Amino acid sequence: MDNDHITNKSRLKKDLDPEEMLRVIFDYAAKIANERVLENVLMLMADMGREMIVSDRCTVWLLDSSKNELWSKVAHGLDEIRIPKSAGLVGYAVTHDKAVFIDDAYTNEQYKTYLLNGALATDQQTGYRTKALMVIPFRNSQGDIIGAYQAINKLTECEQFSDKDMEYLTLASSYAGKSLESALLTNEIEETQKEIIFTMGEIGESRSKETGNHVKRVAEYSYLLALGLDLGNEEAELLKIASPMHDIGKVAIPDSVLNKPGKLTDEEFKIMQQHTLIGYNLLKKSKRHILKTAAIVAYEHHEKWNGRGYPRGIKGEDIHIYGRITAIADVFDALGSERVYKKAWELDRILQLIQEERGEHFDPKIVDVFFQQLPAILRVREQYADAASEEPADIQ
Repeated sequence: MDNDHITNKSRLKKDLDPEEMLRVIFDYAAKIANERVLENVLMLMADMGREMIVSDRCTVWLLDSSKNELWSKVAHGLDEIRIPKSAGLVGYAVTHDKAVFIDDAYTNEQYKTYLLNGALATDQQTGYRTKALMVIPFRNSQGDIIGAYQAINKLTECEQFSDKDMEYLTLASSYAGKSLESALLTNEIEETQKEIIFTMGEIGESRSKETGNHVKRVAEYSYLLALGLDLGNEEAELLKIASPMHDIGKVAIPDSVLNKPGKLTDEEFKIMQQHTLIGYNLLKKSKRHILKTAAIVAYEHHEKWNGRGYPRGIKGEDIHIYGRITAIADVFDALGSERVYKKAWELDRILQLIQEERGEHFDPKIVDVFFQQLPAILRVREQYADAASEEPADIQ
C-alpha cells in the first residue's frame, strides 16, 4: 500500500453488526437529546455518522442562508470552515438536492470540477488523501434543506462505501435534520437572551453616563478571571454573558444621586447602594440560568472579602464566586475610567491598590489570578477603549 493511501492494515476495521449499530444509534440519540450547545450537537452528530458507517472523517455542514454559505465548526481534524453555498461536493449536493456517492475522488469524472474545488484542493493543502466520499443533504420539519452530512474514506478493507452505508447515513441525516432544527432554535433563543442582557446592561450604564464599552470590558475581564480560576469554559462563558447586568439596578436610582459630580452624602450613598438590591429583585425570579447568574452578580458585586461591603456585609467565601470575580473586574475598570467626580487613575496606581486590597476588598486568590491574567486583561482594555469623544462615566 503506497504512502498516499489513507488506510493501512493497523487501521482497518469491520462494519458494525446489527446489535452494534443499534447500540451506537441509541447511545448517541441519548447524548444528543441531553445536549443544548449547538457546537456539541454538531460534534455528536459527526461522531455518530462516523461510527455508523466506519468512516475516517465525518462532517456535519449547516446552511447559513443569511450569508449564503455552508459552515462546519466540528469537522474531524479541522477547525471551523466556511465555503460558498455552491462550492465543492457538499455545495453541489445541497444546491442540487442530491445525495452523492463516489468510490475514488481521484478517478471520478462526473464530479471532477466540484472535487477540484473542494476535497482535492484541501488534500493539496493538508497532505490528506481523499478516496471514498458520500454527501447527503438533510432537511428540517418543513422540508427545507438546512445542511448535509459528508463522510470521507471507508476504513474497512474494501475502502469503499456501500449501498447499506448510504442507507445508514441517510437515516442519520434524517435524524440530524430534526435534532439540529431544535438545537438551532434553542441557540437562537439563547443568542437573543444574550443580546437582550447586554443591551439592558448598556441601558443601566448609560443612565450614569457610562459608555457601552464598560460592560464589554467587565464581561471580558470576568471571563478571563473565571478561566484563570479553572471554572471551565462553560461557566466562564456564562459569567461573561451575565456580568453586563451588574449595575442594571441603577435604572431606578434618581439622576440627582446617580450623576452627582461631587461626593455623595451618607443618605445619598444609602440610595446608591440600593441598586444592588433593585437589580437582584428584577432578575431573581427568572428560571433562566443566565438571568439567575446575572441576579447573583447584581446582588453581590459590591460585597467585600473583609465583610465591609454592601448590601448584606457578607464576607469571604460566603460571597458567591461570581460576585467576587465581577467585583475586581468592575473596580479595575472604574478606576481606569473618567467619572464625573474624578479623573482616570494611572495603571500603576490601580495595580498598587488592587494589590493592597488583596484580602481586604478582594479575594486573595482572585487577585493572584488577576495579575497572572494581566497581559490578556490589558489587551482587552486596549481593544475596547472608550473613544475620547464619549461622555465621562459614573460608577458608585
